[in-house]
Amino acid sequence: MALNAAALRDWVFEDRTQAYTDRDTMLYALSLGFGSDPLDLDELRFVYEENLVALPSMAVVLCHLGAWIADPATGATRSKVVHGEQRVFVHKPLPPTGTLASKARIVGVEDKGADKGALIHVERVMTDFDTGEPLVTVVNTSFCRADGGFEGSFGPSFQSHVLPGRAPDQVVDLPTRPDAALWYRLNVDRNPLHVDPEAAQRAGYPRPILHGLCTYGMAARAIVSGVLGYRADRLRSLQARFSSAVFPGELLRFELWIDASTVSFRATVPARGKTVLDNGRADISTD
Repeated sequence: MALNAAALRDWVFEDRTQAYTDRDTMLYALSLGFGSDPLDLDELRFVYEENLVALPSMAVVLCHLGAWIADPATGATRSKVVHGEQRVFVHKPLPPTGTLASKARIVGVEDKGADKGALIHVERVMTDFDTGEPLVTVVNTSFCRADGGFEGSFGPSFQSHVLPGRAPDQVVDLPTRPDAALWYRLNVDRNPLHVDPEAAQRAGYPRPILHGLCTYGMAARAIVSGVLGYRADRLRSLQARFSSAVFPGELLRFELWIDASTVSFRATVPARGKTVLDNGRADISTD
């Protein structure tokens, strides 16, 4: 198959509204491993309603668009679509509770070739429902592995961040819980691939895999804890490319390169020698 670029160019998403509570904010942080040491007062701020702080990456689970790409009108081969890249741009710190309004659109489609697949970039802008003030812009890139070779690419081409050639300035190791996928799926994505051993085996995995967005959220945790002194409000953007699956219970190693207001990063699973997040970049405030 090939993507229907004309249909995607004119695609219309319904506007969405979502109210979320402190419970949602705490659940998201718990699913990333915050609070594993309940006496760590820095991490407690993300999982306790007293002076609660929302991690900026939580925006990826809010006003979610669901499995829209499964619509036959897209031309995508659903079984061959994977999450390629994720970007979050923070305009104002996400409050720990609130109501968001969201407008989404397809900003670009890239044909990589008949044997190389295609990319679809979807942007959703979330604003404060009451004031209309922009809070976060999320850009999700889907890699349609079987759907290249069409005419009609449009929109911007998002370039992957190039990591520095030197040794990392800092390394942060974060374990994942054996039941991490069971926690994370309660945020938004209940795909059986992440919980059902038989579904995972049908997809070619020996056991259920962790959500890529959980690994992405843990990158935010590594940067907030390792670089920003738990000042989540200093994280202004976060982008990364998904390169391999993580199994719940594995140790994630985040290599960080710090250059003024830019933090470059990648994540590996040392036990398997696998890079699971690559070309990572976070923009931070230096105040």
